[in-house]
Amino acid sequence: MRFYVRKRKQAPAIIIVALIDILIVLLIFLMVTTTFKQQPALKLALPESSQATKSGAHEDPPLVVSVDPTGGLRLGPEGKPVTAERLKEELVAAAAKTPGLKIAISADTSAPFGQIIKVMDAAREAGLKAVSAFTREAAKP
Repeated sequence: MRFYVRKRKQAPAIIIVALIDILIVLLIFLMVTTTFKQQPALKLALPESSQATKSGAHEDPPLVVSVDPTGGLRLGPEGKPVTAERLKEELVAAAAKTPGLKIAISADTSAPFGQIIKVMDAAREAGLKAVSAFTREAAKP
């Protein structure tokens, strides 16, 4: 005797179109909120300055020379290690390719000051007049 007749349950339907819509919205959200700024390969503790300014997006990016805490020199966004003598040659070649080239020194707070002066001297010898330094804004009291 069968009093109760079991009906076959249907498998739940997954609406693929709605799932794709949600995934596209998530993808767009992640793309918009992600920053694509390339960070330097070297971790530096930049000195503070009350006159620190942010460079604008309309400016040409400067050629960056990094000085690590031990006094090692690195050139460019890829952080290629160079010596002081090789740095001068690289700067002369870069100045020949790009007229009006700017150089920015990114030095750690504990970097030897002599190395910073060597970078500045190499820039002057290469004919570069626009030399600046990366700093961070001073903490507001």
